[in-house]
Amino acid sequence: MYSSIKNKLIPAAAAVIIVAAGWVAWTATQPSGPGESFVSGNGRIEVTEIDVATKLGGRVIDIFASEGDFVKAGQILAQMQVDVLNAQRDEARAQYQQAISAVASAEAQVAVRESDLAAAQAVVSQRESELDAAQRRLARSQPLSSVGAVSIQQFDDDRAAVRSAEATLTAAKAQVTATRAAIAAAKAQVIGAHSTVAAAAATVTHIEADIADSQLKAPRDGRVQYRVAQPSEVLGGGGKVLNMVDLSDVYMTFFLPETVAGKVALGSEVRIVLDAAPAYVIPAKVSFVSSVAQFTPKMVETASERQKLMFRVKARFDPELLKQHLKQIKTGLPGVAWLKLDTQVEWPQSLTVKVPE
Repeated sequence: MYSSIKNKLIPAAAAVIIVAAGWVAWTATQPSGPGESFVSGNGRIEVTEIDVATKLGGRVIDIFASEGDFVKAGQILAQMQVDVLNAQRDEARAQYQQAISAVASAEAQVAVRESDLAAAQAVVSQRESELDAAQRRLARSQPLSSVGAVSIQQFDDDRAAVRSAEATLTAAKAQVTATRAAIAAAKAQVIGAHSTVAAAAATVTHIEADIADSQLKAPRDGRVQYRVAQPSEVLGGGGKVLNMVDLSDVYMTFFLPETVAGKVALGSEVRIVLDAAPAYVIPAKVSFVSSVAQFTPKMVETASERQKLMFRVKARFDPELLKQHLKQIKTGLPGVAWLKLDTQVEWPQSLTVKVPE
């Protein structure tokens, strides 16, 4: 009896196995996913990272943000020590005031030299009048001396007076020339003094900029990811204090085979489904397609697919949508990005946009 039952069960079991194998084979041959007009790639959520670092070396006085804090553009995140910079600024301001005083002194020297020029020109006029009078006397005494009406001594005195007046006039004119040269030099000093003022003002501005840069501010809205340094630490120029992420620039990077990548255009619609939230379908757009093929990273594709050349694609999320869900953004989350190759085909129901309320 046992043998009879056994003989009946073996054929039944074999039939079940055959049916099951047939079912598996049939399902394996059936199309999966939304259809041939769609292609997908695995990837992870990535965000643009920003290092908040020092411009100048110095000591960290305080840090005002902690890991995970949401910050606004322009918000002060850390303060560097500025005692030395404050002293340099005060010194530069004093030099600026000295430069302004030097300008006033140089301009006063120009005024003095111009007054000297006016006086020298008046002396020239006086010497010209004296020379003219001496020449007139000589002109009268010369014919009178030839007839004996004037003594030879008087004639000689008149002639000597003319020569003396000529020499005096020449000296007066030389003084005018020297005074004009002094005016030019004084004006050059004024220009130099103004340049010194400009240089001193630029130094003050430079130091004040360094003081302002000692307040490390958030360059844009985002979230603090790491505190790299701590208060009282001394950092060199470019030393990292905080690492933050720009929540307005969130994207997923994935890879597509070369047979598909050529059909993907910038701005193409993308639907992203995250492993952690499969109930939601998040819209995005293609913002980058690599122009150079590469091997797919091991973490993304299977060993057989890694033998194919793949193109890196980046799908960027809508910034306005990100603003509505800032606190829900998590970097590193894996998911699947779906692209529609045929613009005439509608998105299937399973890939209709559905985002958290």
